[in-house]
Amino acid sequence: MREVTAGELARRAGARLLGDPTVAVGPDVVIDSRLAGPGSLFVALPGEHADGHDFAARAVAGGAVAVLGTRELPLDVPQLVAADAGAALAALGTAVVAEAIPGGLVTIGITGSSGKTSTKDLLAQVLAAAGETVAPVGSFNNEIGVPLTATRVTPDTRFLVSEMGARGQGHIAWLCGIVPPKVGVVVNVGHAHLGEFGSVGAIAQAKGELVEAVPSDGWAVLNADDPLVSAMASRTQARIATFATAGEPSWGDLRVWASGTTTDALQRAAFTLHAAGAATGAADVRLLVSGLHQVGNALAAAAVALSQGLPVAEVAAALGRAEARSHWRMELHERPDGVLVVNDAYNANPDSMAAALRALASLRRPDGRLLAVLGDMLELGPTAAEQHREVGVLAAELGVDALVAIGAHAADLAAGYGPATMLVPDKGTAVAVVSAWARPADVVLVKASRGLALETVAEDLLKTPEGGRR
Repeated sequence: MREVTAGELARRAGARLLGDPTVAVGPDVVIDSRLAGPGSLFVALPGEHADGHDFAARAVAGGAVAVLGTRELPLDVPQLVAADAGAALAALGTAVVAEAIPGGLVTIGITGSSGKTSTKDLLAQVLAAAGETVAPVGSFNNEIGVPLTATRVTPDTRFLVSEMGARGQGHIAWLCGIVPPKVGVVVNVGHAHLGEFGSVGAIAQAKGELVEAVPSDGWAVLNADDPLVSAMASRTQARIATFATAGEPSWGDLRVWASGTTTDALQRAAFTLHAAGAATGAADVRLLVSGLHQVGNALAAAAVALSQGLPVAEVAAALGRAEARSHWRMELHERPDGVLVVNDAYNANPDSMAAALRALASLRRPDGRLLAVLGDMLELGPTAAEQHREVGVLAAELGVDALVAIGAHAADLAAGYGPATMLVPDKGTAVAVVSAWARPADVVLVKASRGLALETVAEDLLKTPEGGRR
């Protein structure tokens, strides 16, 4: 945000001000006291394991000149006191975006059951070639992450990319109240959070809230390969851009697709990007990120950029330079002994698990074997046992040579994969088992839902004196 007075900040946040209203605050807004710098506003949020108010003094010592919280603290800086610090942060983010839109800010919302973070990372790097772009780091896609990212907008910002997640009906609509999207992107509809929504149809209903919020002069960017996403065309008044991984979509004011897709030994895709309709042309793309599923993510990013007038050749070139920015998503690390570790442990659902296993199968190297270290996929509800068995079945069908299963659903994974599954009680044992099993040229995939934090397994497998990365 631009630098403002404490009094103006309190007005925007709907908070009561204690202290000097003339103190200049900004541009940074932080919720982590370790990130507080000169002039910043520290927002004291309640957490699952800690209360942000306990770290306010540390933030002030680091340079914060104002604190937003729910109670007065013994601090010699202006304090903004609100009944709900999260709601006040949302109000602040809303005000920052509302101020910037008349100046030309283009707001882009991205949602989907899987792939939205990777799409966001690719898109942010493509748009950066055309103007200053603000996008969240990692998966800041909830009621805290979306407004916090919005506060990073300044008068010079041309594009704001917001990743929008949902755990229930109305969540995305609420986030769109903070960042009204000029462009809405739905990457896919899958089984993530199935336990909370109850059905895939309910998930689609929630994701479609994004395109319902796009105005008639905006763009709804829809995955033509996904019938549930395609059906959202009837729910938007916006112009429609479609993207597809195999052949030109048959509908859409802007149509974007790939042809001639190939992958290299590290599953980095190359393809020809095509556009027709509101933008036309073709150009070759060679991605730096791994996984065939990244082609769809790249096409979604391309459709947004093309809808904003970027030339096809420029979009293709930017996609070819874009790197993975968010940790633990198809990160490929090769040890000095030749073992390749695939750290895809940020999160998991049945769709992303299937994509990761297929990527693992395609990474098989001469004389090498495949090992999958898999943990629970959370929030699947009554279908959880069946979904885990199906993942085990897929691993066997794809020729995975060994499966290490951990978590409450390890037995279900084993039921699908077969009796050769190695069941482990904890992450330390998983590391020991893999270390004893792996040999040069083998490929090891590590994946589970966020709650299991299996990235530490991947990291421990790489802790050698000459550890390397590819």
